[in-house]
Amino acid sequence: MKRQISQWKFFLLRLRRFFVTTVLGGIVVILPLSIFILLVRFVFDIAINLLAPIRSLLGFSNNVNEWLINLIAFSLVTLLFFLIGLAVRTGFGREIFAFIEENWLIQLPFYGTVRDTVQAFFGNKKPPFSKVVLVDVFGSPTRMTGFVTDEHEGGMITVFVPTGPNPTNGFIFHVKPDQIEYLDVKTEEAMRTIIGVGVGSANLFNRIKLR
Repeated sequence: MKRQISQWKFFLLRLRRFFVTTVLGGIVVILPLSIFILLVRFVFDIAINLLAPIRSLLGFSNNVNEWLINLIAFSLVTLLFFLIGLAVRTGFGREIFAFIEENWLIQLPFYGTVRDTVQAFFGNKKPPFSKVVLVDVFGSPTRMTGFVTDEHEGGMITVFVPTGPNPTNGFIFHVKPDQIEYLDVKTEEAMRTIIGVGVGSANLFNRIKLR
């Protein structure tokens, strides 16, 4: 009887841990995109507030006025993004933006994450954690769960190995290609094992890609 109670408690503990790590894994994936959407909404709201004084001058019903204001605000925001995009397509514009980004924007919380997410969403850049690997750092049977963050012309590969249960901290290793094994798993699946301090890691070893 005591053994059955113990097994039941163990099952509930694993179920609770699975639920918590799955929720946290979803937050890690969705958070950057949510911040991007909030920023766009913030700019849109500013445009609407600036156009609010002309609402009474349109001469239509309140519903029509509201619709026109939203349409004008959307057009202005789209035009603003177009002009910014047009500017950074020129050499001078890219230099100005790089200077602003390096000195101010990069210091904003989550800016780098949001930038990489947007670039990956539109196909301009591969997601930084899109390749999950097992990395042999010390030349021993020990393996670490990591993510490829850069690949160099000389053949070296940069891998970020997060620490659990907080994946925002970790270690950066520069290794040779023969020190890593690529895994056929999604980023969020591997991230859940890190947040769950190793729970579910057995599945990683069953998903090693054949070269």
